[in-house]
Amino acid sequence: MAVGVFDSGLGGLTVLEALERRLPDVPFVYFGDNAHAPYGVRDAEDIFALTCAAVERLWEEGCDLVILACNTASAAALRRMQETWVPENKRVLGVFVPLIEALTERQWGDNSPPREVAVKHVALFATPATVSSRAFQRELAFRAIGVDVEAQPCGGVVDAIEQGDMILAEALVRSHVEALKRRMPRPEAAILGCTHYPLLEDVFRAALGPEVSVYSQANLVAESLADYLARRPEFVGPGTARRFLTTGDPRAVSDKAAQFLRRSISFDAA
Repeated sequence: MAVGVFDSGLGGLTVLEALERRLPDVPFVYFGDNAHAPYGVRDAEDIFALTCAAVERLWEEGCDLVILACNTASAAALRRMQETWVPENKRVLGVFVPLIEALTERQWGDNSPPREVAVKHVALFATPATVSSRAFQRELAFRAIGVDVEAQPCGGVVDAIEQGDMILAEALVRSHVEALKRRMPRPEAAILGCTHYPLLEDVFRAALGPEVSVYSQANLVAESLADYLARRPEFVGPGTARRFLTTGDPRAVSDKAAQFLRRSISFDAA
């Protein structure tokens, strides 16, 4: 039994790397829906259907626990999946909650009422679909009060990364940061609300300035999963096998993944 990691494309590999470092004895299966990426410009019904299909494929691989390492899927589909679709013997978890727990300085699984927190002005950089879902604001409201969130839809960034055009991606990031700072000149914290964005974290940090705390997700998700598996060990089996699946062209996706992570990765057709 392995743990499934799903993303619309290659961005979730940033999460997988952190998971492998934190949990070297856990087997993982990665599924990239590259044929349908990016999800960030799709509507909620489309995202729900595609995400369910991907999760079912990971269940076929023996992954009773699946991590949606895709903020768009987590924002637009996860709650509906958990409430109406996921069987009792399966688990599907998202990447938003660990990030918000870190931002609000709450322990994993702290379900106490929302309270005042130190950070009052938060910039959220995410895909258009994640921004329009308002999922981040909804989850934050469960845990904190009095926090002003300014969200910037970062159109084009994921497309540029997936196409390997990092010069364009960097230019788009700087443009999106400038647009947000016109509306919120002095954010205290910035959330990189897409698992592709850690590939450009240095660009975000430079554009935002040293006074802004930048929160990225991979290590936080890894720590949260380690805590979850310590409490629910039945969701992971023995072995350290890794498998990589894609709905795109396996050779092309493998080549791009190797460029991102600077190590050889071999994808199979899903």
